[in-house]
Amino acid sequence: MSTESIQDTQMVIITGMSGAGKTVAIQSFEDLGYFCVDNLPPTLLPKFLELMKESGSKMNKVALVMDLRGREFFDSLFQALDDISEKAWITPRILFLDAKDSTLVTRYKETRRSHPLATTGLPLEGIKMERELLEELKGRAQLIYDTSELKPRELRDKILKHFATNEEHTFSVNVVSFGFKYGLPIDADLVYDVRFLPNPHYIDYMRPQTGLDEEVSSYVLKWNETQKFLEKVTDLLAFMLPYYKREGKSQLVIAIGCTGGQHRSVTLAEYIAKHFTKDYNTHVSHRDIERRSRK
Repeated sequence: MSTESIQDTQMVIITGMSGAGKTVAIQSFEDLGYFCVDNLPPTLLPKFLELMKESGSKMNKVALVMDLRGREFFDSLFQALDDISEKAWITPRILFLDAKDSTLVTRYKETRRSHPLATTGLPLEGIKMERELLEELKGRAQLIYDTSELKPRELRDKILKHFATNEEHTFSVNVVSFGFKYGLPIDADLVYDVRFLPNPHYIDYMRPQTGLDEEVSSYVLKWNETQKFLEKVTDLLAFMLPYYKREGKSQLVIAIGCTGGQHRSVTLAEYIAKHFTKDYNTHVSHRDIERRSRK
């Protein structure tokens, strides 16, 4: 079988923290028509590639779950990834699933499972060891999903939406607003702190509103420092985005943070997303916009 007939082969390697949702992920890829293999040892990856090549177009979408619990597994995987990058007929991507330590501990307690790396039986011990072990692999991932606040259905919908609509080489820009008081988004690639801008929170009638309201957005955008910031940050992003795309990233997550994630960050996230809509597949979301109303 010639490589020309399989040059559009897609491979997604699913890995990440134990308890972060790899089982849900592989089931989601099955629903998308991917040929799925759960817990493939990295040492077998070269042989698996040979099978893919021999099968031709019959295996043009593949998803592999890899649990890496030893240094020797990492060495094998990195060598295999370096070899794959030289093959013109396959496009590999790493999907890394992460979650906060507290969330992972809760999940282990709920399932009454022990962490595979916890020698004392305490989940947190194993989680810390695994996080340190996976640090380098996370740095090589093109996609990082934080599942801390995602229900299984929401994780499934996120995967289906992303991989069902994205074609090879599609690059998306995801702009998310957040409040620093609720913590940094763990899956952010770039973080901008806009707490130096005038705050509508201190204007009584604007306090219950959000950056989606015209009065608030107009207030935030009217200041010279806001306009100067937007000029500089959009110019910087216009320079950087093509290089992120060239590196093979599927998406870039740009996080804009203010104190509560309701006014300034929302306004600027909307502005930045709209600014790049013409040139990129752009999405905007507001992580903490409803936090106050839920209290």
